[in-house]
Amino acid sequence: MNAPKPTPLSQAGDADLAPVRGVCLDIDETLSTHGKLTAEAYAALWSLKAAGYFVVPVTGRPAGWCDHFARFWPVDAVVGENGAFTFFMKNGVRSRIDTPGVSSDPKKGLEKLEEKILARFPHAKWASDQAYREYDLAIDFCEDVPPWPREEVDALVRLCEAEGAHAKVSSIHVNAWFGNYDKRRGLEHWLKSGAPGIAETAQAPTWGEWLFIGDSPNDEPLFASFRFSVGVANLARFLDRLKHPPTWITSKESGAGFAEMAERLIRLKR
Repeated sequence: MNAPKPTPLSQAGDADLAPVRGVCLDIDETLSTHGKLTAEAYAALWSLKAAGYFVVPVTGRPAGWCDHFARFWPVDAVVGENGAFTFFMKNGVRSRIDTPGVSSDPKKGLEKLEEKILARFPHAKWASDQAYREYDLAIDFCEDVPPWPREEVDALVRLCEAEGAHAKVSSIHVNAWFGNYDKRRGLEHWLKSGAPGIAETAQAPTWGEWLFIGDSPNDEPLFASFRFSVGVANLARFLDRLKHPPTWITSKESGAGFAEMAERLIRLKR
């Protein structure tokens, strides 16, 4: 691919970033670091909120985890399972909207896909959070299993796509699902629905006022969709897979890169 390389975030001027009012973010290896949420990264979330930014994780993690994020983290909403739904708090109650295009019977198609995957990759293991998922199948290729070779990950994606599923590579899983949605469409549907979780108390940012930060190929729909897009430094190992890389890239990896981005925005408010 001959896509342009992202520019170092340090080269972004104040005027370049001044329109940003909200931050949407991937979680695994964007906010987290080697599977842990560091004190630095969690503090950066709180600091963004304290500075007046709206914050929305957009993640491949399951519904069970997203319930926790929406309730306990300093966020305005959470888009989960690669765009299948959005959770948010309203009048103290955790609420949700589903994205148009989700499968009415996701289990049926996924069961057949599981059989196909195990026939081709008998060593395949589902992610440890699979029990808490509603719409997708997550195949673990390095979180709790020995890392798969890249060519095996790519072959797994091709198999899923040949069976009619969407398949996206995160930093730890291949997520496969049936339905016409992705991270971008999930976030877009929440905004078009009036941004519940925000709209009751404030005017939500427009699409052009959000910055997105991520780390892997499953974030490409959002890298491609936003004027303000950032990759943490560990995205560099995936850049050859991306037709649409982010505008900027941090100098630090994972949670430290997220904190670097947050500090850059927070300085604009001082």
